[in-house]
Amino acid sequence: MPDITVLRTGAHGTPMSEYAAALRERLPECDVALARTPADERDLVADARVVTGVDIDEALLSEADELELFAGAYAGYEHLPLDALRERGVAVTNAAGVHAPSAGEQVLGYLLTFARRLHEGWRRQQHREFRHYRAGELKGSTVTVVGLGAIGQGVVQRLQGFDVDTIGVRYTPEKGGPTDEVVGFDDEALHDAFARTDYLVLACPLTDTTSHLVDRAALNTLPPESVLVNVARGGVVDTDALVSALRREDLRGAALDVTDPEPLPEDHPLWNFENVVVTPHTAGQTPEYWNRLADILATNVPRLDADEELQNRVA
Repeated sequence: MPDITVLRTGAHGTPMSEYAAALRERLPECDVALARTPADERDLVADARVVTGVDIDEALLSEADELELFAGAYAGYEHLPLDALRERGVAVTNAAGVHAPSAGEQVLGYLLTFARRLHEGWRRQQHREFRHYRAGELKGSTVTVVGLGAIGQGVVQRLQGFDVDTIGVRYTPEKGGPTDEVVGFDDEALHDAFARTDYLVLACPLTDTTSHLVDRAALNTLPPESVLVNVARGGVVDTDALVSALRREDLRGAALDVTDPEPLPEDHPLWNFENVVVTPHTAGQTPEYWNRLADILATNVPRLDADEELQNRVA
């Protein structure tokens, strides 16, 4: 009868065995079981108080008679059967904060790439062209960060020392934040911020409010010399509108770790722009992923026993 069952599906190309090992190290008093097959999962969730993994469907949930906590392995949780979990009285936590260092560093890499036009240098290297080109500086730029959760805050933290102005966008601007200025999602304030933006960084969840937030109107509001950076979800951007803006040279460039559709089809026009950097949803990838996730669960197991508030609880 395990205390904690680790489901078999991995994340970010790393095996769940590493996660299970990290949990055993942090929670030596708990029996941590790793499911390796579908049959294992059905057997091992039956009596477990805690189940952790990328996903749990309703069929597997129906086998989990003693379940008190499902600890999600992703920051996103919209794919989970939340209604069914709620009906069973199961608490749900997510991996928010785990990605902040790696995503923050990746965003900084994108910004420096476009500021110094490193992508143009790489392109010329491919053609063995030793020809100079003009580059800029990140210093003095205005960086707008949409979403001031763990990733957004990680981006702002890493911008310290670069002498840039920062604008944060969040649902509750009255709470303030780590940026020089904070605005909400109402159209007037948002478009005023976009009009002053050199680099627009998307680090927000995909919600009804943020779906296609960067649409044709937003892209028309951004200055032509601005750069779009998306480490949020592909659906935050209207892809067709983005392609049109790039074709009209109404945007200096874009760095996209996420796309809509995803994966990006081989024949998609975004592949063909020299001023677009596409990475395959790697901003959250880090060798510390399982260690950080295990830290969250190791914090929550004693809290579960004491009926205290859980870290990263989302349902």
